[in-house]
Amino acid sequence: MRRGTVLASALSLLAVPVLAACSGDSDDDAVRDAAEAFLADWADGDTAAAAGATDDPDAATALLEQTATDLPEATLAAELGDVEVGDDGTATAAWTATWDLAAAPEWSYEATLQLREDGDDWQVVAEPTLVHPELAEGQHLQLSRELPERAALTDASGAPIFVPTEVVRVGVDPGGVTDLPALAAALSAATGISAEEITADVQAGQPGQFVSVIDLRRPDFERIRAQVFDLPGTTFPVETRLLAPSPRFAVALLGRIGEATAEILEETAGDDGPLYAAGDRLGTSGLQRAFNEQLTGTAGFTVSVVSLDEGTGDEGVEVGSAEPVPGQPLQTPIVPVLQLAAEAAVATQPLATHLVVVRPGTGELLAVASNEAANAGNALTGQFPPGSSMKTITATALLTAGALTPQTPVPCPGTTVVEGREFENQDQFDLGTVPFTEAFAESCNTTFIQQSSGLPDDALAAAATSYGVGADWQVPVDLFSGSVPSDSTGTTKAANAIGQGQVLMSPVQMALVAAGIASGTPAAPVEVVGGEPAGAAPAGPAPAVLDALRPMMREVVLSGTASALADRGEVYGKTGTAEFGQATPPESHGWFVGYQLAGPQGDIAFAVLVEAGQSSSAAVGVTDAFLGGLG
Repeated sequence: MRRGTVLASALSLLAVPVLAACSGDSDDDAVRDAAEAFLADWADGDTAAAAGATDDPDAATALLEQTATDLPEATLAAELGDVEVGDDGTATAAWTATWDLAAAPEWSYEATLQLREDGDDWQVVAEPTLVHPELAEGQHLQLSRELPERAALTDASGAPIFVPTEVVRVGVDPGGVTDLPALAAALSAATGISAEEITADVQAGQPGQFVSVIDLRRPDFERIRAQVFDLPGTTFPVETRLLAPSPRFAVALLGRIGEATAEILEETAGDDGPLYAAGDRLGTSGLQRAFNEQLTGTAGFTVSVVSLDEGTGDEGVEVGSAEPVPGQPLQTPIVPVLQLAAEAAVATQPLATHLVVVRPGTGELLAVASNEAANAGNALTGQFPPGSSMKTITATALLTAGALTPQTPVPCPGTTVVEGREFENQDQFDLGTVPFTEAFAESCNTTFIQQSSGLPDDALAAAATSYGVGADWQVPVDLFSGSVPSDSTGTTKAANAIGQGQVLMSPVQMALVAAGIASGTPAAPVEVVGGEPAGAAPAGPAPAVLDALRPMMREVVLSGTASALADRGEVYGKTGTAEFGQATPPESHGWFVGYQLAGPQGDIAFAVLVEAGQSSSAAVGVTDAFLGGLG
């Protein structure tokens, strides 16, 4: 809460008892007026005016300024109580202090002002008890604030994902450096941080100051220990932090914990002011950020009266406190076995790679993995042309229209022309006339362009919508649900049918499409177990359409473009190669979208994207590594 917003309420609190308790006695009125003026100026932050209303302005100024230092960012609301006037020119005024401590619960206590008559006026006695009744000369208040232990973000089994983990902070004390260029070069070689960045940071530091280079988990630090430990000027403080099992463990969904930024402090502030303070460790992204208040809980505090002389070892006397209020755990559908297998699989690729796993029938996100080369957020919010993985949706539209069955003979020429633009199969392969299932399994572009040309312009969008594509999912962590235009014609309509043109998808949405095909009941995405639904479940294609489509996807694995997966159990899928950019020849993303039934982890659906993978074989290879890692 900012000071300016408190003052009006403080003044109004003061005004009420003045009217209610007015006795008509002139001394009472004068004492009350003096006490009210002092408290109002103090609450208003006008230290000079408040001190001027005392019998010793210099002492009062020092006292009030010390209190402002002791209770930083705190604001005072004061309520005046009973007034008693003695026969000896003295009086007392009872009052209630309520401190908004900023990012901590309020602190209230009863106190008394002593006043002394000075001619026709009354002055507040400048003594420590005007701040707190337990405060004496040579003492001040000491505020300590404590957050509770952060509540657990758990996996599907209810086990905590983020656990206390030892972290070694690799840093430099500028005062101990003997050869900065050599130090920066050695640290850069060990950590990967640029020598220029290290040099600039150390030069900007002061002797005795810790200049951070990199924070490493203990095993990672031990791997470089011999390279850095004896370098002059280096320092290695150790901390314990809540961390996930690996640095990129479902990071796009779960997020990270770190020091609160100004933006996060602002977004977590309540109606009465900030809930947290600079230096607090809060969720900085993902679910950790979306559920900051639930997971973090509420800070507690202790206020003690201690000696102004720090050398006395005085531990002080506690005069106020509130216990921290723990947060509440949050369960996710993440399955660690799947997540770790997905991470290991994407790590086999040097190119940016993503793998998202979804539970058919429920829409639960079981794993979200991206490798070091990738922007992890692209697993959920990336917008990519899906290439031939889109043929799962185009086939849905064709089968729904009744134009084809899996056995219908269809031409698969090497090229086809639409409005003067030539489209081709990879390397212009030509199958002649084959059953629709074979054209699907071999990913024949020309077949799908020719067959979809007779569909209504909105048929492809309608088929996509039946799987939830384009839905406005209301989820804690944003995801891109895909985009398929309903009004494309001509060459754009042709390109859309093979996942080019104006069609865009994210890995998570393609995994949801595969899950809908597997289960027959497409579902909204689930990021939090027991959370608010992301939206209504998609209607889904007709059961007969899915009954026809599934064997076609199985054939892709048994004899088609994903035959490398034929020994990975009952796997169904569709490969995709999606051109992008303006290069000649064009670059291409590689996709594999599919599902496995009755595998080691039950029924799972997944989507793999290798950015700029050039062909679907890269994505099939990652899928193979993933399924192989499940046993």
